Amino acid sequence: MRRVVLPVGLALGAGALGALGALTLTEAGIGLRVKAGPVLSDLHDRFSGVTTPAAHQTPTTPSPPPSRVAVEGGQAVVRLTDAEQARIGVATARHKRMPHRIEVQAFGSVLDLARVTELTNSYASARAQLQTAEAKAEVSRAAYTRARSLGQYATQVQLETAEGTFRTDEAALAAAQSQVRTLAATAQQEWGTVIGRAIIERSPVITRLIERTDFLVQVTLPPGETLRAPPGTAHAEVPPQSERVALRYVSPATRTDQRIQGVSYFYTVAGNSGLLPGMSTLAFLTSERETPGIAVPESAVVHWQGGAWIYRSVGDDVFARHPLRADAPISADAYVVDDLGAEAEIVVTGPQAVLSEELKGQIQSLDADDD
Repeated sequence: MRRVVLPVGLALGAGALGALGALTLTEAGIGLRVKAGPVLSDLHDRFSGVTTPAAHQTPTTPSPPPSRVAVEGGQAVVRLTDAEQARIGVATARHKRMPHRIEVQAFGSVLDLARVTELTNSYASARAQLQTAEAKAEVSRAAYTRARSLGQYATQVQLETAEGTFRTDEAALAAAQSQVRTLAATAQQEWGTVIGRAIIERSPVITRLIERTDFLVQVTLPPGETLRAPPGTAHAEVPPQSERVALRYVSPATRTDQRIQGVSYFYTVAGNSGLLPGMSTLAFLTSERETPGIAVPESAVVHWQGGAWIYRSVGDDVFARHPLRADAPISADAYVVDDLGAEAEIVVTGPQAVLSEELKGQIQSLDADDD
């Protein structure tokens, strides 16, 4: 028969507790229990702690990291040390308030040049036919002149045949000349004096368009918007990244965009720019008007909750979110902000990271309030 062996401490504790139960049965035991009460209570507490499972102990909760977000002057601010800024990719720049030339936002359409190619080829063919007609008319005119000079030595049939050939070639020459004039006028009516003349002369501008080295862009201003003189260079955004490419001025357009009904101009853009015939794009033309403010680049803007925001420095390593007006003027691919004072240090790289830190701080504050 196997005997159960208890540890010494447990056996002693069990015996003591049993003795406590036995002592309660007699009057003498009651007195003895009163005297030994403190000792037995200490033994009970010590052995109760030994037999308590570790699973029932309350785990220690680590304290949350300190929040980088605080409220100062009624607005939320984000505190980031230089090391933290470098870790999350935040860079700042200091800008001063100064005048900036406003860019007018216009609408561009990359045109299909099939008609330009057709007119160019038709005009070249008409010119060749004209040269042929001129040569034939010159030969028949000489033959008719010789027949007339022969006098009585030329038969009536020879004279009539020479005259008929000359008159026919003369009419063909007139038709060829008319065709050339018609195509030249058509080119200028459809595309204006500059492009029309380029079609007639087959200049390098037209050659580059036909060979798709360049594309022709029609830029239309918003209704009611005018420019004293169209700028020699403009810019267009290439979707989907909205990268800017340069446009070179050609001439005023001979027609407007029916969708917009504004003043239009012709520009050319490089064929490898990413724009293709049939595409629509936003164009930006620098006007003569100026407005004062601080230039804020596109990289400094972050979009959240349907609005545009920037982060400006309001102290050492302290940043606050600042709203950007939806109708803020644009100059040289930057927003002109006039409510930042004479000088401001703004986050130009990584504003999304600062916004993320602000939102995380707000979540930590809510969790602390719930606790």
